[in-house]
Amino acid sequence: MVEYQDYYGILGVEKSASQSEIQRAYRKLARKYHPDINKEASAESRFKQIGEAYEVLKDPEKRAKYDQFGSAWKNAQRTGAPPPGWEGVQFDFGGPGGGGFDFGGGASGFSSFFEMLFGGGGPFAAAGGPFGGGFGATTGGRGQPAARRGGDQEARIAITLEELAQGGKRQITLSDPSTGRSETLEVTIPKGLRPGRKIRLAGKGGHGAFGGPPGDLLLRIDLEPHPHFRVEGDDLVAPVDVSPSTAALGGTATVRTLEGGATIKLPAGSSSGRRIRLRGKGLPRASGDRGDQYAEVRIVVPQTLNDEQRRLFSELASHEG
Repeated sequence: MVEYQDYYGILGVEKSASQSEIQRAYRKLARKYHPDINKEASAESRFKQIGEAYEVLKDPEKRAKYDQFGSAWKNAQRTGAPPPGWEGVQFDFGGPGGGGFDFGGGASGFSSFFEMLFGGGGPFAAAGGPFGGGFGATTGGRGQPAARRGGDQEARIAITLEELAQGGKRQITLSDPSTGRSETLEVTIPKGLRPGRKIRLAGKGGHGAFGGPPGDLLLRIDLEPHPHFRVEGDDLVAPVDVSPSTAALGGTATVRTLEGGATIKLPAGSSSGRRIRLRGKGLPRASGDRGDQYAEVRIVVPQTLNDEQRRLFSELASHEG
């Protein structure tokens, strides 16, 4: 049998507190003392007291009767006979056949209780809820919530261009702030993955509620900047440095590729920014083929000139224009 208690004191509010103040106090305390979050021995008992107090004070009519018939409410708890107007309110906090809240509405009352606390759709309703887990509003049995799968969580992982092109394995360490434990996993990076795509690690997400399975962890792929290549969709772009004379007269040049160096033929009259295509030297596609690579001409002028070079450049300048 539930003893009379000071509901205002339990929620830590004044007797003159507004409904919004009572609701805010309740939400804060319920989250703090929820048994699935707070593992202290007294958390469950405290959580039940908080729920009892809020069930009365949230309703203006019930609150008014509580304020008016405080002593009658106390006597009703001792005798088992509720005062007039309280027949529909029942609190069941354990004992044989008990174990949960019963707000006079069965499963729907339990669901509404959690919907108020954590938003529509269920207690801690979706992935990334107040506790990052995802609890279910569905009940099984009298006031007993059904098991619910944990919410999916997302993290980012930066990979190199070489890993993106060739695939590989990467070790990552996951830390659980609630327990302080860490776990090191080996993640397989599929060949041809693209920035923005996700790798799913099954069962490594938010904890399940009431015995439910954990959610998944989604690793969003970021691409580390590369010192030699730019990525344009399935294609790669790499600069190729050529001298002014090679750019003007044409010739050959060496350009970097993912597999090493490649020789390209440069047409005469190639200005800076011109692109020479190397077919099939880009990134792997899901279809099995590859994109292209473009060698982007960059004309490089010597920083210092010897006398002969200066004379020749001067003579060239005299013929320009």
